[in-house]
Amino acid sequence: MAASTESYASPGASPGTSPGTQPESGLRVDAERNRERIVAAARRLFATDGLDVSMACVAREAGVGKATLSRRFPSREDLINAVFADRMDGYVSAVKQALADPDPWHGFIGFIHDVCAMQAADRGFAEVLAMTFPAAKALEARRAEAYHGLLELISRAKATGNLREDFTHQDLVILLMANAGVVAATHAAAPDTWHRLVGHMLRGFANPGAELPPLAEAPSTTAIYRAMIRASRSARAAGGRAERGMGRSREE
Repeated sequence: MAASTESYASPGASPGTSPGTQPESGLRVDAERNRERIVAAARRLFATDGLDVSMACVAREAGVGKATLSRRFPSREDLINAVFADRMDGYVSAVKQALADPDPWHGFIGFIHDVCAMQAADRGFAEVLAMTFPAAKALEARRAEAYHGLLELISRAKATGNLREDFTHQDLVILLMANAGVVAATHAAAPDTWHRLVGHMLRGFANPGAELPPLAEAPSTTAIYRAMIRASRSARAAGGRAERGMGRSREE
């Protein structure tokens, strides 16, 4: 009588599993664990350094190989989609909260502050809100949902007479782009600078006589100077990386 295959299995292995071979369930657990490590690592790096962080840096931070990273996330947009899914949920929630405010103008002001604060807290998300990622379907679906709510919020705020009639949703994108730049340039030396920018922008959006929050205090001359120095160094470093990349391309 032939011996049962189970008699050759290592302790704890499922029937049909060869010695030294990890059960399929174990492989799934390892794969999910690697995915979570990659997402957590990318979240940390994107939050502090922005979206320009290389995939190789993400793999090192996660403690996985580049091949493992590529299997889990074949493209950068796939990774961005996973990292910022919850942030985009927060963006949608901010729109819904603003629409629930009985005072549409107050809701509009609160939304602007909330979203810009989200950008200030996470450099990567600051950039995500100022860009579009067509291949990141889930992320863009949430952005579209927020967009439709925003149109309603803008319409209601205009009806109060406080928001200028010539304000458009494109103006919000301009603000988010500007705020992303301010956050990137000042996050280390003058991290509260974005409050000042938002205050000035709200004054530009409002009709005369509209109630507005106090304008935040301007950063000190020293803080702004330090931010400018850091921005200059970052620009030179980015230029150097680009030149090295072009050099490698020519050699190849």
